[in-house]
Amino acid sequence: MEMRSMAEELRNNAYPGRGIVLGRTPDGKKAAAAYFIMGRSSNSRNRVFVEDGDGIRTQAFDPSKLEDPSLIIYAPVRVLGNKTIVTNGDQTDTIYEGMDRQMTFEQSLRSREFEPDGPNYTPRISGIMHIENGRYNFAMSILKSAEGRPESCQRYTFAYENPVPGEGRFIHTYQHDGNPLPSFAGEPKRVEIPDSLDAFTDLLWENLNEDNKVSLFVRYIDIASGTWETRIVNKNRR
Repeated sequence: MEMRSMAEELRNNAYPGRGIVLGRTPDGKKAAAAYFIMGRSSNSRNRVFVEDGDGIRTQAFDPSKLEDPSLIIYAPVRVLGNKTIVTNGDQTDTIYEGMDRQMTFEQSLRSREFEPDGPNYTPRISGIMHIENGRYNFAMSILKSAEGRPESCQRYTFAYENPVPGEGRFIHTYQHDGNPLPSFAGEPKRVEIPDSLDAFTDLLWENLNEDNKVSLFVRYIDIASGTWETRIVNKNRR
């Protein structure tokens, strides 16, 4: 698979929707994670990321304008021991609770499907990072409808053991803008990951569509120690 420019992937797509990037820095020392949300409606745009324990949650920027919280208010990032979970919905909690009961990442998601927001049927995208004894692995999942047919759920899991330094994988909910929105298709894209947390944060935020971007989370985790640094950028507060 060819290496793609993360900047170009975002710059050339006005509406990838929500996106997850997981990977490893070029020096091999840090695990990298990023999650962004976008919005076309006033309800979707009325959000910010806030820290919540070791993870984050979404919150209404102006509570008086919150319409339907069901698919927009959730915890995108939670930490369970040496595992970091990143998703685009409340399946974060499903994965956390399942893995806490010794289920696998894939098993935990068996009880979930794509979002019930026809005609888009937004895919549920999820990622899990596992760091233990100086080793790092990650996996990604997408649960999607069969080309917009809600009677069929397609489940894909992609696992990456000892990921290559300087590389990451990028998965997002929609191929591009449209009506209805076409679901992401294929394998997560191979993209470059820089050494600098701040450089990666700036690269992502500056290339997300100005009209549609809402919030961004980026975290670099030291593989040797398990410690991390986090950046959060909110359009409503920048």
